[in-house]
Amino acid sequence: MRRLLGKFLLPLLAVAFLAFAILHVVQASQTSADPPPPAEPPRTPFGHTVAGAGLVEAETENISVGSALAGVVLEVYVPVEKVGQRVKAGDLLFRVDDRHLKAQLAYQEATVAAARAQLAKLAQQPRPEELPPSAAKVRTAQANVRLQQDLAERARRLQPTGGMAVEEATQRLLSLEVARLQLAQADADYALLKAGAWKPDLDIARAALAQAEAQVGQTRTELDRALVRAPVDGEVLKVYVHPGEYVGAQPGQALVVLGHLGRLHVRVDISEHDIDRFQLRAPARAITRGQARQEYPLRFVRVEPYVVPKKSLTGDNTERVDTRVLQVIYALVSADRRVYVGQQLDVFVNVGAQD
Repeated sequence: MRRLLGKFLLPLLAVAFLAFAILHVVQASQTSADPPPPAEPPRTPFGHTVAGAGLVEAETENISVGSALAGVVLEVYVPVEKVGQRVKAGDLLFRVDDRHLKAQLAYQEATVAAARAQLAKLAQQPRPEELPPSAAKVRTAQANVRLQQDLAERARRLQPTGGMAVEEATQRLLSLEVARLQLAQADADYALLKAGAWKPDLDIARAALAQAEAQVGQTRTELDRALVRAPVDGEVLKVYVHPGEYVGAQPGQALVVLGHLGRLHVRVDISEHDIDRFQLRAPARAITRGQARQEYPLRFVRVEPYVVPKKSLTGDNTERVDTRVLQVIYALVSADRRVYVGQQLDVFVNVGAQD
């Protein structure tokens, strides 16, 4: 019995292992079918088409609002939780630290008040209470002249007869001359006081006041620049600034992004290799990425005739960053589903249609 089992068992086991090895090799050599793509690729709805990558933007384009002044942000009037709310042109977005400007404005306003008071003082000259004392000095000088004239007249009569010494007569004549000079000085001082302020002094005071007011206006302008306002009516699309952060005045720094979403636009990049085949106002359609059956009709708005380097990359392996593109703007006519600003769409232009 053992001999019988040994004679048949081992060959059967060898045949079984051989069959298992053959089956394993056959299964391993078979290639599995490629899995379906997670999303159906877009297909052009036209026979002759020019394709381009489209980027959804606001009707006013995406406005990147920056700061005219550098400094620490004290207040943000449209915080992150209010992104999407509507704002009107002139509404406050955020405020940069302006405390030093307010202190400077207070000092300059005090300077304006002092300059205005100085001008008013000059314009109101002479003071009414200053004229009577000056007029009294004139009358005193006139009386002194009459007195000295009487004494000099007596000296002229007495000196020839020997009734008065020559020295005394000469002294009286000189006293008369001094009295006349004092009267002339009193008259001149009274006329000068009565004439009021000198015109050049008034001009200097007016110029000083204008300079002080100009400095106040300049500081107020700087204070207004510290308040960043919405340039247009629209919606807040993105907020990159928070209270306490330091912002600079360098160009291109987007702190708040605004845009009017009344009618969304699609900015389409047409490759420089397809510019000759592109037709203005040709029918165009956009397809949402990941939803190949979701099409949106587009209406031609304008073309920007300056060919620029491509910036909106799609991630295609054959895409080159040194490619230049012609940017064409289309309006999104209608959308069954909501389309967001910044979303990429595949756009197809029917170049077989006539203008």
